[in-house]
Amino acid sequence: MNIAQALALRGDAESYERQENAWLLEHITKIDSFDLVMKKDKELTSEQEQAYVEGLARIQAGEPLAYVTGSQPFWTLDLKVTKDTLVPRPDTEVLVETVLKLDLPEDARIVDLGTGTGAIALSLASERPDWSITATDIYAPTLDVAQFNAEKHDLEHVRFVCGSWLKPLGREFFDVIVSNPPYIDADDIHMQDLATEPERALVADKHGLADLEQIIQQGKKHLTVNGWVVLEHGYDQGDAVRHLFTHAGYKQVRTVKDYGGNDRVTLGQWPH
Repeated sequence: MNIAQALALRGDAESYERQENAWLLEHITKIDSFDLVMKKDKELTSEQEQAYVEGLARIQAGEPLAYVTGSQPFWTLDLKVTKDTLVPRPDTEVLVETVLKLDLPEDARIVDLGTGTGAIALSLASERPDWSITATDIYAPTLDVAQFNAEKHDLEHVRFVCGSWLKPLGREFFDVIVSNPPYIDADDIHMQDLATEPERALVADKHGLADLEQIIQQGKKHLTVNGWVVLEHGYDQGDAVRHLFTHAGYKQVRTVKDYGGNDRVTLGQWPH
């Protein structure tokens, strides 16, 4: 089987499936996806062909491509991904952009709650090396992946702490609390498309709002004066999350849309 035949095994010429095929082939052959077309007549080795066919089968069975390749690009980083972590989504880059646009001290203190692969904390650290950044996660194997990614990208000044949300941080204060917490209702129809990813990183009680509400309430005890809480949430949760912020006493509450034009990130400032 040559590269052209391999690419054509799944999806139409301009489809997302065909793009996934190219990414998988790039991972297996180490040929840049832009060069695959130029080398379309190149024959795959038997080992490459077997790995490719097996990888396609896993994707067609519902596994994310990132679990098959073991990595996922996010911001400017290439992150290790395992079944202990959620696969970072492009829309979460809006969360990073939102924090970077805030008017913060040069030595700002930031905490990323439920860091997963470390995507948010490490992206911020790569852009703002003078910030003091902490990342927490309740699940130790997940935190191990985040620490691996920090070492891989020479971002070892990021501090990692194991525990639930802000609980392990005592009386520490931060200029920004940022999080992409679980926000999907257990009965949401989209959960069937996410069956291979860790449910603990996806599902929350109270129609998906429980963890968002907990962080908003806990955050008040850990923010500096005029500090911010910045949260990712579902496309249909903007109104509900703004209400949680305003009801808790935050000011300058606003929602930022993702690249698809959907409500995705809501933030509020603690004035006390």
